[in-house]
Amino acid sequence: MSTRIQANLPQMSSVMVKIAELLLEHPTLPLELSITELADKAGTSAATVTRFCRLIGFTGYVQFRVGVASDIGRGDAHESWRADIGRAFAPEDTPNEVLGTLLNAHIRSLETTARQMDLDVVVEIARAIATAPHVDIYGIGGSAGMAQEMQARLYRIGINAHCWSEVHGGLTSAAILGENSVAIGISNTGRTEETIQMLSQAKSSGAFTISLSNSPTTPLADVADVNVITAAPEHFLQPDDLSAKHSQLFVLDMLYLLVAQQDSIDTAAKLAASAMAVSEHRRPARRGLDATQSKGRNR
Repeated sequence: MSTRIQANLPQMSSVMVKIAELLLEHPTLPLELSITELADKAGTSAATVTRFCRLIGFTGYVQFRVGVASDIGRGDAHESWRADIGRAFAPEDTPNEVLGTLLNAHIRSLETTARQMDLDVVVEIARAIATAPHVDIYGIGGSAGMAQEMQARLYRIGINAHCWSEVHGGLTSAAILGENSVAIGISNTGRTEETIQMLSQAKSSGAFTISLSNSPTTPLADVADVNVITAAPEHFLQPDDLSAKHSQLFVLDMLYLLVAQQDSIDTAAKLAASAMAVSEHRRPARRGLDATQSKGRNR
């Protein structure tokens, strides 16, 4: 990797040279730091780190980290663990230690998300969703599950909501949105290109646009009319942090409840109707048998 970096030094800007010098001196840093942490250590921005990665032949930071890991040798199990699992856990941790670290990380991410939540903005979003003729929700990869969950919940209470995890369908829907429509883009990093494209198209069509990401300065946030920020420890699980998804679900759950409050009587009626519609597909609880089994186990 050092050879590749040195070969491209003449083409680098002064800020990229800072990154190059840092990595030449500490070649394993990408295995230990997130893109934001590396940018801070080099005195530059995450966007500059991404451009640096592309200049030396990688499509992005994740691919660059894989290249670094390959260079130092995947035979080094310790470095591989740090790169793939993160620094919060160690292979020798006991199950109790893993449980405690995991629980604390998830609690911290939820508490941080709650503290930085702007309730006035969230209420504004909920009111817009409740009265919108059409709601689009965009999410790619892991964020697609978040989009599908929110769409299903909103649809049950009468909101004309649709989720899109495929960019062609999402762009088509975004292109026909109109005034008073709502579009939500979900991306933990705020840098998922397809989600940015779909939300940009929705905004061009006149929709009220919302971003859900981990920073107010991401490209996705730049596109949106309003931003809701979620938190997750950057040094935790790499690269797909479940605590980030729980923060997203927490915000989406809050939004859903505030939307439901806008017309609580109508919400209750629709939930009752949907529950009745699927009731025949649910097996009744076997209370008597469960009680008998419980008594038998207690003898």
